[in-house]
Amino acid sequence: MDRLRAFEIFTTVVARGSFVRAAEALDTSPANVTRYIVELETHLGTRLLNRNSRKLSLTESGEALYERSRQILEEVAEAEALASATTLRPRGRLRINVPVSFGILHLAPLWPQFMERYPEVELDVVLADRVVDLVEEGFDLGIRIARGGSPTYAARKLATSRNIVCASPGYLLGHPPPKVPADLREHACLGYTYAHTADEWRFTDAAGTEHMVKVRYAMHTNNGDTARAAAIAGRGVIWQPTFLIGTDLRARRLVELLPAYRLPDIDVLAVYPSRRHLSAKVRVMVDFLVQTFAGKQAPWDR
Repeated sequence: MDRLRAFEIFTTVVARGSFVRAAEALDTSPANVTRYIVELETHLGTRLLNRNSRKLSLTESGEALYERSRQILEEVAEAEALASATTLRPRGRLRINVPVSFGILHLAPLWPQFMERYPEVELDVVLADRVVDLVEEGFDLGIRIARGGSPTYAARKLATSRNIVCASPGYLLGHPPPKVPADLREHACLGYTYAHTADEWRFTDAAGTEHMVKVRYAMHTNNGDTARAAAIAGRGVIWQPTFLIGTDLRARRLVELLPAYRLPDIDVLAVYPSRRHLSAKVRVMVDFLVQTFAGKQAPWDR
């Protein structure tokens, strides 16, 4: 039995004073109205209505239930109206999970712009490099750095970032630059803990041939900025996305290695649990980010 529907039918019967008139108001049959009332009385273990050929009257239990049912139905209607308004109008708390380095470098400057545009949306931005479960941990939206989209959530692509193998000029003074990927076996490498390829770096040459090399790590870290800092200090070779090291390459703090070989690109994605019933606050944030990063080239590769 649908109890909310039963309460609706019960209060309509009382308000209309008749099973037939209640059925007309609810666009159903008198038999269906009768069935719901009987099921509700059976469920509660008490008679709610006194029935005779002329009129209906409430029992003591029926009077108590009628007042409470009216309040429940009014609260449900108010909640539905509020939810509908929230769907149409951006407002309320928006909880977002973003990667640490990307969040600091490329998203932190954007939040004030969004806040000015949508003052009724309260941002709650959580920075973490681990992959969180958006639903389980209560996030409305997440930013992911990934390859090949998102198998779990609805997603919109914001931008693409290239992955570059590089080292500092200081490191290269004492170590011959690698000419082919296999040469990396002779170098100290700095690894990113969450890289799905672990210690195997996979390259593709201009002919489309894949080259895989198992490298030796001098350090692991779960944060790209930490690997970047160690590389700039001359401690080894890294591969990192251009959104993190683009300015270092331009300033020659880092030098690209193996330019004839390419690592797979990665996508920057806005991900959210479902495309259905998307709230206004999520929709406007995703649109805002898509518009911000729109262009033939991402800002870090321009």
